[in-house]
Amino acid sequence: MKEVVYTEAAPKPIGPYSQAVKVGKMLFVAGQIPVDPKTGEVVKGGIKEQTRQVLENIKAVLEAAGYTLGDVAMALVFLSDLNNFTAFNEVYAQYFPEKPPARVTVQAARLPRDVLIEIAVIAARE
Repeated sequence: MKEVVYTEAAPKPIGPYSQAVKVGKMLFVAGQIPVDPKTGEVVKGGIKEQTRQVLENIKAVLEAAGYTLGDVAMALVFLSDLNNFTAFNEVYAQYFPEKPPARVTVQAARLPRDVLIEIAVIAARE
């Protein structure tokens, strides 16, 4: 059984997709970009500011479904420039200080709204 998750605390989808879908004990969170859900605008600043906003958006979707960042098992990270990898990791590590999830990080030719980063996650509960 599939359950759609939606929260006003994260950006509204900009296409025909859900913020997250819960299937059994797993939660699939759609790719989040650094959009401030209050303004609908991309946050100002560089990769650190954008990474922080993306992770706050993910955190909001997780919480709306009753999950936490500690439940994240897999992260899919898309960077517009792998030269930002070290700075991205500095912020990312603050959100996953213990038992970080498995992760894929790739450089994407272009991301929605020309942002620097997009992250999707898969969370699981026991």
